[in-house]
Amino acid sequence: MSISIGILGATGYTGLELIRLLYNHPEAKITYCSSRQYNGKKISDVLNPLKGYLDIELEPFDAREISNRCDMVFSCLPHGKSMEYIPLVLGGGVEVIDLSADYRLKDISVYQKWYQKHTSSHLLSRSVYGLCEVYRDKIKGAHLVANPGCYPTSVLLPLIPLIKEGLIESRGIVVDTKSGVSGAGKALSLTSHICEAGESFSAYKVGRLHRHIPEIEQELSLVAGEDVFVDFTPHLIPISRGMLSTIYVSASEDKKVLMDAIATFYKGAKFVDVLEGVFPSTKDVRGTNRCLIGITTNPITHRAIIVSVIDNLTKGASGQAIQNMNIMCGLDEATGLDSIPLFP
Repeated sequence: MSISIGILGATGYTGLELIRLLYNHPEAKITYCSSRQYNGKKISDVLNPLKGYLDIELEPFDAREISNRCDMVFSCLPHGKSMEYIPLVLGGGVEVIDLSADYRLKDISVYQKWYQKHTSSHLLSRSVYGLCEVYRDKIKGAHLVANPGCYPTSVLLPLIPLIKEGLIESRGIVVDTKSGVSGAGKALSLTSHICEAGESFSAYKVGRLHRHIPEIEQELSLVAGEDVFVDFTPHLIPISRGMLSTIYVSASEDKKVLMDAIATFYKGAKFVDVLEGVFPSTKDVRGTNRCLIGITTNPITHRAIIVSVIDNLTKGASGQAIQNMNIMCGLDEATGLDSIPLFP
């Protein structure tokens, strides 16, 4: 099998990460790349790390060219931009994995509350939420996959099995997450400037403000069969990539029961592991598609403390997108993704 790949928005961090991973994918070939800023230039002239690896020219968006040259398209465009182009790509018979939030939320009113007006809401019912280990069977037959956000991935993977088995309370969930600065993308921002982010640690969008909150709540509510609300606080830490979520939940069972439930749910899954007796750090997953989970319980407060780590650019974005592609194309989902962490 040979899969011809197109990438919209190829020069951002997630686009570059896709290229890094697809370069060594045995069944994938990148045949089309576009950029809103650099069309007409070779991608290797824009992204120095690609010198000698990928010298494809960046092209303007052309749905007909994409239809003729691509089997699969990854959209790395910003929220609100993907929805402008994806209907045209799908209309040409090409399957799409969207790394923006444009097709993640099923309730259009929720999307428009947290983002903006949706211009292709008719596709929301066709999209499949691409949390691979949970929705694998639905992903297999999908033509449009909404790749999950990085924060939701780190939170949902440990919580879904526990809520599904009724081992934790769905009320009173507190999520405290730290992310590397690459999560903010390449756009210039004062908060990600080295003088602001370096040697510093800060919370942002404190309270009910972060756009990933409705995505987390949507998926947890589906599993719980009732509305679930979370307290979610993201933090910026001075590392380039990596994400660590510390999650506090009410639980009457001891940690062994909770650990076993998660391990059983993900039995046979290549990229999710529960650690015993230790807690993971971001370096344990750097550059990989893995999620590592550690758990303990507090018998005094009857709460469980869960620590979940991912690489926000890989499992939190481009790696999971390729995992989705593998599932859609009938390949082993670890194809091109089975790598050892970049450590130290």
